[in-house]
Amino acid sequence: MAAEPRSSETVRGTCTAMCPEPERKQRERQKRLHKFEMLAGTENYMVPTADPDKTVKEYTRPAAGKERVQPSELRPPAILLKTVQYLVEEIVPKTDVPWVEVYNFVFDRLRSIKQDMTIQQVKGKSCVSVLEVSLRFLIFSSYRLCEEPLGSFDPKINDTHVQECFSRLLSSYELGEHKNEPEFQSLFLLYNLGLYKAFHHVLLLSTSIRESPVVKLAVAVNRAYLEINYVLFFRLIRKLSFLQSCAVHRHIEDSRQKMLQMYNHAFSSKNCSYPLLHLTHLLALDSPAATVDVCKKHGIVVDCTVHFLKTTFKNPGLLTCKRSFELIDKKQGDRTLSDIIKGDYPECT
Repeated sequence: MAAEPRSSETVRGTCTAMCPEPERKQRERQKRLHKFEMLAGTENYMVPTADPDKTVKEYTRPAAGKERVQPSELRPPAILLKTVQYLVEEIVPKTDVPWVEVYNFVFDRLRSIKQDMTIQQVKGKSCVSVLEVSLRFLIFSSYRLCEEPLGSFDPKINDTHVQECFSRLLSSYELGEHKNEPEFQSLFLLYNLGLYKAFHHVLLLSTSIRESPVVKLAVAVNRAYLEINYVLFFRLIRKLSFLQSCAVHRHIEDSRQKMLQMYNHAFSSKNCSYPLLHLTHLLALDSPAATVDVCKKHGIVVDCTVHFLKTTFKNPGLLTCKRSFELIDKKQGDRTLSDIIKGDYPECT
C-alpha cells in the first residue's frame, strides 16, 4: 500500500467517480483500458473509448519524491464502498472470460481502493468493510485458482496480500465491535493452521468471540491438525462453511500425504489390504479413482483394495493442490459468488 502523506494534515478525497477523470482520459489515450472498462461497441476501435461508469482507478506504486496526492485523485469512503460494490456485483460474476482475468482485474482495483483508504487514513466501519470483502475475495481466489500455472496465478503474492489484510483488519477489530469478527477470526486461524502466533492470537480474544460456534470449530480443526489426528481433522473440515473450507484448503494436500504415510506404516502387510472406499472417505477425496492416483504417487499398490507396504512407500514431495467437490465446491450450494464475497457491507446511496 502507498505510504501515508508526509503532512500531518489528513487528505480528504473529493473524487465522486470510480476513476478520476484525468486518469480515465490518460489511459484511454495510452490504450491502457481493460476490456471491462471499454464503452460497448468501441472495443475494436483503434483507440477504444472509456466508459465512465465502468472505468476503475488502477493501483499505482507511489513514486519517490512525488508531491502530495491531490484530493481530486482520491475517492472518499462512500465512493470506495460503491466501487467495491461494483467490482463484486458486476465483475466477479463474469463467466465470458477466464476467471483468472477477473481475478487480476479485481485484485488490482481492490489494491487501489486500499491505497486510497490508507492515504486518507480511513478507519472504522468503512475500512473494515473494504478489508472484509478483500479477504473473502483473496481467500476464495487462493482456492479457485490453485490449479493455475504460476505464470497465471502466484499463490505467494496472493498470500502476501491476504496476510496484510488480516493484519490491518484484526487491528481494526481492536478499536470497536464488528458483527463479522467471529467469521474472520476463524478464517485467520484456518488460513494459518498450525502457526503458534495464530493460535495464540485466538486464545487472547474476548470470551464472546472465542466461544462463538465458528471460532470454536476453527480451534477444534487447529487442535486436530497439531495433534496429527487426521481422521478427526478431515471429519471436522466437512463441517466448515464454504469460505472456511477455502481458507483451510492449502493445508489439505500436505495433511493427506502425512496421513497416508502414517497408515502405510501402521497397516504395512504383505498379506492384508485396506478397503479402498473407506480410505477414500477418510481422506475426503472425491472418488476412488482420485485415491488410486494419490496412492500411486506414494508408491502404494492399489487394485480393488489398498496394499500398504513400508518398503514401497515413497515421498513424492509436495503435490499440487487441487480443487475438491467433496470438501469445498458442494458447500457453495445455490449462493452466488457475489453474495459470498460481499457478505454484509453498507449499501451505497
